[in-house]
Amino acid sequence: MPRRTAALLVAIALGSAAAAGCSSAAGPDPAGGSSSGAGAAASVPTPVVSTPVASASTTPAPTDSASTEVPAPASSSPPAPASVSVRGTVTDGLKSPWGLAVLPGGDLLVSERDSARILRVPAKDGGKVVAGTVPGVTSGGEGGLLGLALSPDFATDHRVYAYLSTGSDNRIVRLDLDPSRPSGSQLGAPTVLLSGIPHGPRHNGGRIAFGPDGFLYAGTGDANDRSLAQDRDSLGGKILRLTRDGTPAPGNPFPGSPVWSLGHRNVQGLAWDPQGRLWASEFGQDTWDELNLITPGGNYGWPTVEGTAGREGFTDPVAQWHTADASPSGIAFADGAVWVAALRGTRLWRVPVDGGRAAGAPQEFLRGDHGRLRTVAADGDGSLLLVTDNTDGRGSPRPGDDRILRLDVSAG
Repeated sequence: MPRRTAALLVAIALGSAAAAGCSSAAGPDPAGGSSSGAGAAASVPTPVVSTPVASASTTPAPTDSASTEVPAPASSSPPAPASVSVRGTVTDGLKSPWGLAVLPGGDLLVSERDSARILRVPAKDGGKVVAGTVPGVTSGGEGGLLGLALSPDFATDHRVYAYLSTGSDNRIVRLDLDPSRPSGSQLGAPTVLLSGIPHGPRHNGGRIAFGPDGFLYAGTGDANDRSLAQDRDSLGGKILRLTRDGTPAPGNPFPGSPVWSLGHRNVQGLAWDPQGRLWASEFGQDTWDELNLITPGGNYGWPTVEGTAGREGFTDPVAQWHTADASPSGIAFADGAVWVAALRGTRLWRVPVDGGRAAGAPQEFLRGDHGRLRTVAADGDGSLLLVTDNTDGRGSPRPGDDRILRLDVSAG
């Protein structure tokens, strides 16, 4: 039975929502935000902190012999003061950017969801070079060219991994990148590593990342069919763990399966802390968005529960927000905290952590300054890279959108 993750219940009533995001069942499913200017000081909402009480569940849970109990927070004391400032704009003029990868030497790769292009952004001047257009991508709704990840041996094998939508499924492909070739033809033909991930107009997941163990992790969505999340034979509503060739990684909790965890609605953020713990963000339905600490074989409850439930057999979130305040997409770990890019919430959240628990209430930064925020990533110099997404059809684009911003962050 999976471990019970301590839950920090954050109920934030911050007034009316900005722009639709990918969390509500009513109307279009919002998953994005808007951008401009710099923000420095945090506005710290008053949290409600509770420790869930376990109760019986009829849902069987997979065995996780390696899991350990995580203690609940001792108090709701405020986290250490933190600050965020925008150092500058790395590049602008992007159209519905989604995935981001930092190349050796500091250049960036960024995917555009609807155009299916991968752009290379040179570190020296922030210009844009079209590396190429990925063939076979079908855009529409929340589908298209989504997450990017670099091979752990990119310096020698020059391989880029991408998560994309076709007319019938979502899939993970591998491409070679040769920056010495002319603009537009720097990508090799894609090799399909995994196909058959459920596809729909909404809830396609799409974030991929290599973990410290060298395996590729992928966050998928339930493709608007909530029954898939609890079906172990489906790739929808899961976090997957794969070898570099797309086969189930050794040591996965369900033999012969790529499934690492289940019971997810729509996972779009994956990040590891220095101790190798995996954190994931998840869009809620009507009430709670989640930040989860992921354990192998863990069942995170969707669609039986949303947010903190205290139900035996399910793992509660470490932090949660009302859907109008978050709609969390990309996440990054930096400076002792998980940083969460919020689409509908149009802000950057900081969740300080101590081991596998929240060390205090989440703090918000840049609220409304840059609109919908799709991706946040840690760079090698200690800064954060933040990708806006106001051109995805749900935001209100401003001149120059969309952008990649460089942030300086400090825990005080």
